[in-house]
Amino acid sequence: MGVMEKLKKNAGGLNQRIIFPEGADERIISAAEKARKRKMIKPILVGDAVEIRENAKKLKINLKNFDVIDPKKSGRIGEYSKYYSRLSGTSEKTAMSIVQQPIFYSAVALRKGDADGMIGGLVYTSGDFIAVCKGVIGMEKGITVPSSFFIMDIPEYEGGEGGVLVYSDASVNPNPTAEELADIAVATGNSVKKLLKWKPRIAMLSFSTRGSADHPDVCKVVAALEIAKKKGRGIEIDGEFQADSALVLKTAKRKIKGKVGKVAGKANVLIFPDLDAGNISYKLTQILADADAYGPILQGFSKPLSDLSRGATVEDILGAIAVVSIIAGRRKK
Repeated sequence: MGVMEKLKKNAGGLNQRIIFPEGADERIISAAEKARKRKMIKPILVGDAVEIRENAKKLKINLKNFDVIDPKKSGRIGEYSKYYSRLSGTSEKTAMSIVQQPIFYSAVALRKGDADGMIGGLVYTSGDFIAVCKGVIGMEKGITVPSSFFIMDIPEYEGGEGGVLVYSDASVNPNPTAEELADIAVATGNSVKKLLKWKPRIAMLSFSTRGSADHPDVCKVVAALEIAKKKGRGIEIDGEFQADSALVLKTAKRKIKGKVGKVAGKANVLIFPDLDAGNISYKLTQILADADAYGPILQGFSKPLSDLSRGATVEDILGAIAVVSIIAGRRKK
């Protein structure tokens, strides 16, 4: 059983309240119904109620066990508008206009605790979705920047965690500062513990291994490592490593002078120095190793949520639902 199938199985029975700001999209309705039948979620579809019901009818899906909300007609719009007005510093009149938009209504519902998690991005761009989430929902304590990770399930690979690695960040931050890179590492470690129940072994990647090269880009990774070690107490983080030193113990022992440590050659989480490296690496792994790449999964926010590719399939969305449901359930515990 692959890692995503295990996650879908683990999400069964959690019954988390997941809100969908693109509730009229047929893929959302189909995926939400599949998840509801497996008792992963209690779905909340937000949008034009007439359109949602018409699309559900076309799909022959009964919405009896769905919560369908049209923000413009919601009995909570006044309450949400006042809440958003206080949160954003805008007038109540302006807040009322903003919160009638499904993405803002859904974000406020999640922030207030009227939903356990949120999934969007089929219609909204990733930039818009992340901006709204950052402004309304806010960041996890101690984390300053949103980021993402991919779960890479690599056939016949014996390293990582049973042939699985986590890559971060591969979709959000083009050129993070040392402080931001440290936050990405810590957020990824937290995500891996909550979602996969691993003991993360986090490698901070570079084109240098423990001082083998001198360059400002290397210095950034070294600085990020020191910050991450202070912030991520209890998480194994080490570096700076070239990819082979992070993944191949024999190579790590040859390249590293002195103690190798618990991460070198045995990493299960790879933190890339910038978006070029992360994005190129996950796509090369997909193509050359025939790996399954699950993500991007957003992290660093104070509430569980996930962004979707606009080309996502029903099964892709079901995977995102499983991930968000598991994280939401474990945060409650």
